[in-house]
Amino acid sequence: MDAVEIRTIAKVTRRIVPFLIVCYFVAYLDRVNVGFAALSMNQDLGLSQTAFGLGAGIFFIAYFIFEVPSNLLLERFGARKWIARIMLSWGILSGTMAFIPAIAHTTGLGNENTFYLLRVLLGAAEAGFFPGIIFYLTLWFPAQYRARIVGYFMAAIPLSTVIGAPISGVLLYLHGGLGLAGWQWLFIIEAVPAIILAGMVFFYLTDWPAEAAWLAPDERTWLASRLELEQRQRQTARDFSVRQSLVNPRVLGLSLVYFGAVATNYGLSFFLPQIVKAFGLNTLLTTLVSATPYAVGLIGMVWWGRRSDRVVERRFHVAFPLFIAAAGIAVSTALDNPTLKMISLCVAGFGIFANLPVFWALPTAFLSGAAAAAGIAVINSIGNLAGFAGPFAMGWTKDHTGSYAGGLLLLAALGIIAMGVVLMLGQDDVAEHTAPAE
Repeated sequence: MDAVEIRTIAKVTRRIVPFLIVCYFVAYLDRVNVGFAALSMNQDLGLSQTAFGLGAGIFFIAYFIFEVPSNLLLERFGARKWIARIMLSWGILSGTMAFIPAIAHTTGLGNENTFYLLRVLLGAAEAGFFPGIIFYLTLWFPAQYRARIVGYFMAAIPLSTVIGAPISGVLLYLHGGLGLAGWQWLFIIEAVPAIILAGMVFFYLTDWPAEAAWLAPDERTWLASRLELEQRQRQTARDFSVRQSLVNPRVLGLSLVYFGAVATNYGLSFFLPQIVKAFGLNTLLTTLVSATPYAVGLIGMVWWGRRSDRVVERRFHVAFPLFIAAAGIAVSTALDNPTLKMISLCVAGFGIFANLPVFWALPTAFLSGAAAAAGIAVINSIGNLAGFAGPFAMGWTKDHTGSYAGGLLLLAALGIIAMGVVLMLGQDDVAEHTAPAE
């Protein structure tokens, strides 16, 4: 590795990654804070566990429908403009969740249907953000750096809970201000950063390395030539059109893998605060204890992604964490002791999050350009349908059996299936061996 490579990667990382972490932190918090709001919102709105699970998950139906078109528009118009649009619209809609009772009264839809409607609109607004960022990172980082870089970026997922959980817990105590309940203030206050960041994205991000005035000429030249070389290698091996990428068997296989990974994540995320609340803890302690699996996941995500880059291996580094996630979730159903149950869920937290950054190095190893934008969006949109199925199954199971055990075992089974699929797919490393990462 020569000096210009070290200097360029370091500069691009410092410039882009921390800012994107903040953006995704806010995005993910706005997506899952409904799980913390549920601690008091469900009773205020009269929502059953099945209704809450359906509303929490229906977000992903709209997300699925609009994901591919959104990512193709990002590739066409540039990340700066499109990501700013996404953040502004989802910030406004996330804040609107606070006014479900008023909207339900005005429209006559009722609390339950209004909850569903706003979650659908929020899913449509946020569609394209995550796959857009993954695609954006392929424009700035060579293949051998991507697992660690995606790991840094996706660390915002567990970080949003580690930091956001206690904040959400405190906000739930803001009863009575302007006649609003604590859960309403939670939605309003946590929506504001997205609206502010929308303006910052527009002025801060740079769409292409060639436009980066903040890089020295030799740094721009090195980065452009390295990325162009990798793109030529991918296209020489297999040059996919957008249409081909949408139906490519490997893309569809990776979609199934991601479905299982997402199921373990969201199925647990939306209901973990309520599982912990059943231990007999108050609201603040519930949010703090709920954050512990995410703290473990945060460490695992960064360390595992770096390890995958160091040994230049992807398949095992996706499959093993999926097994750990499934095992931790399954074992938790057999444990009644709160401490042992949380230890088991912390083990699951490692697996749930450690597989994610490595997983996203798989599609970017054989897709490029518009085909990459489309393929990444397909994988993310199909995978995120599990964000609907997982929470709905958890809520339905709780209402019909009185226990979360059946839903948790289903999540574990999906994790095992995902592990099996990724092992069968094998490893595609067209651009992985261009140069050593370290």
